[in-house]
Amino acid sequence: MAKIQFRKMKESDIEAVKGIDERSFPIPWPDDIYEEELNKNQYAQYFVATLNEKVVGFCGSWMVLDEAQITNIAIDPAHRGRGYGQGLFQYLINYAVAHGIRHLSLEVRVSNITAQRMYKKFGMKPGGIRKNYYSDNQEDALVLWVNL
Repeated sequence: MAKIQFRKMKESDIEAVKGIDERSFPIPWPDDIYEEELNKNQYAQYFVATLNEKVVGFCGSWMVLDEAQITNIAIDPAHRGRGYGQGLFQYLINYAVAHGIRHLSLEVRVSNITAQRMYKKFGMKPGGIRKNYYSDNQEDALVLWVNL
């Protein structure tokens, strides 16, 4: 039976995370960014979802003082629709709360209704629009916030 688990991201997860990033976003992050986030950014906290020990999703954030900003979240397209994203997001929230985070925010494409529905399950509310936020097509981003 398949078993989904969540944990902090390790350097050995980077190649799998980069693959998921490439399959999930029109413009993936540069090759060296995940290593920099893990090793050089004191505010970065990254987590992975594993299925039978294989990385199938990831979520990143910057946690500064009592605020967290989600940098990215993705589940491999082959594993979507099974609740893994929701579980991973809850894992990040639990970690954040345990580390004194009181406010959480993120940007999501205005066209990504599926993700917006998931975030709203966590009590996230619209806080504004970032015009032309996404560089691939100048799509607006909806800013969502929640007090934890």
